[in-house]
Order: sequence, then C-alpha cells, then structure tokens
Amino acid sequence: MTDAVVSTASTNTASAQPETMAWDSRARRVVMLWIPLGCFLLILLFPFYWMAVTAFKPNAELYDFRNHNPFWISSPTLDHIYLLLFQTSYPRWLWTTMIVAISSTVLSLFASTLAAYAIQRLRFRGSQYVGLGIYLAYLVPPSILFIPLATMVYNLGLFDTPFALILTYPTFLIPFCTWLLIGYFKSIPYELEECALIDGATRLQILRRITLPLAVPGLISAGIFSFTLSWNEFIYALAFIQSSERKTVPVAILTELVTGDVYQWGALMAGSLLGSLPVAIFYSFFVDYYVSSLTGAVKE
Repeated sequence: MTDAVVSTASTNTASAQPETMAWDSRARRVVMLWIPLGCFLLILLFPFYWMAVTAFKPNAELYDFRNHNPFWISSPTLDHIYLLLFQTSYPRWLWTTMIVAISSTVLSLFASTLAAYAIQRLRFRGSQYVGLGIYLAYLVPPSILFIPLATMVYNLGLFDTPFALILTYPTFLIPFCTWLLIGYFKSIPYELEECALIDGATRLQILRRITLPLAVPGLISAGIFSFTLSWNEFIYALAFIQSSERKTVPVAILTELVTGDVYQWGALMAGSLLGSLPVAIFYSFFVDYYVSSLTGAVKE
C-alpha cells in the first residue's frame, strides 16, 4: 500500500514538472521578448499615430484638451489636408523632392557600383586603403562640407535650383553606398568571374551580366539608403534653395507653414505624414532585400 502511494506521488510530481517548466518558459518569453518588443513598437509607432491624429483633428479639438481627448478624434476633418494640397505649393514641393531623391539615388548608385567593383575585384595595390578612405569620408559631418559646397554651388550658377541638391547629395551618399557594396561584392565567388575571363568576357560584360544580377539585394539596400537620406535631408536643402516653390518637403513644411510664432499644427502634421508615406511604401517593397544585403555585407 505504501509503495503504491509513493509511486502515485512520484508520477504526479513527474507530470507536474513539465507543466511547471512550460509555464516558466512562457513567462520568461513574455518578460524577455514580448514586453520589450511591445515597448519598442509603442515608442516607434507613437509619433506616426500622433501625426495622423493631429492631421485629421479640427482646430477646436487641437487647442482644447479639457473638453477633448488629446489621443483621439471626436470629429475628423480633412481641412488641414485640403489647406495643404490646394492652398499651398505642397504638390510642387513633393514633386521637387521626388525628382531630387530619385536623381541623387541613381547617380550615387552608378558611381558607387563602379567604385566598389574596382576596389574589390580589380585587386590593385592599396585598394583596401582606398576603400577605408572612402568610408571615412562618410564620417565627415555635412556641416563641415557645407561652406565649401555652398561656394562651389554659387560659382557654378546652380544656387536656388534642384541641380544644387542633386550634385551635392552624392557627396555623403557615395561613400556609404560604396562601403556597403564592397562588403556585398565580397560574398560573390571569384570563380564566376574567372570562368568568364577565360571565356573572353571583358570586365564590363562581367559586371553587367554576372556581378550586378547577383548583387541585386545589395543594390536595393544602397538604393533604399540613398533615397531615404535624400528625401529627408535638411541642411543642404535649407541653404541652397531659397524660392518657396522650389523647396523640398522637409524644409518647406517648416519654413512655409510657420508664420512668426503661429504654428499651423494640423497642416504641419499632415505634411509630415504625407511626406513620410513614399519612403515607407518604398521601403516596404524591398525590406527582405535590405536585410539580406546587410547580412551579406557584414558576414565578411
């Protein structure tokens, strides 16, 4: 009888141990993963939520927190978006920003691809130091390059034109994109190019038909970086563009929608929200390529 009781107790204890371990594992997962992840998402997404709420909230609710919830909309309105699109030059600002970002991205990718391929594949003497020097050029703050670039832009007659931004943005885009593509080109086997050289292919043919198709994730990652940085750049756009209709979105919504001490918060948040949508949409299509290119660049 005693043996049966002991056996039953040991069986219950053994069955309880896996349940306790499973509960501890779930609790540890909640504490170590889900709670920090939830806090991170809250901090990351709250500014976008606040922009959306402010963009669709009427002025009566914006300035009356006693009678209206600041985190919710009682009576949504499109007045701020209407003001932004039809009573300001926001469509023109958006178009100018798009042209500058796309042109700077294409120019930077072209130069970075040639530079990265030459440094990584041609194996000339001192290529490693050249690659390091290009990356160190990226670390130079834009505020230091601002004065000499402003002098060059003025002397070339490009002041107050989009070409001033298209030609100056690659100064900080090309170094990083070159460093990123150098790391990705390392992950492509040399044997592929050696076989093509034996078959009589030239370096340009190898670059166009073999290397670039395999480096598409790296090119997309560099393109996302260039497009995002060009779209959000503020210092050069503020200094080189003076005309109201030629300004980019980050500069225009701050200088044109603020009159003295009066901030048009609804229009400001609507402009910021609409201005961030193209970058978010562009990034969402290529996020997988972006991650794979970073891992390809870092693993070497």
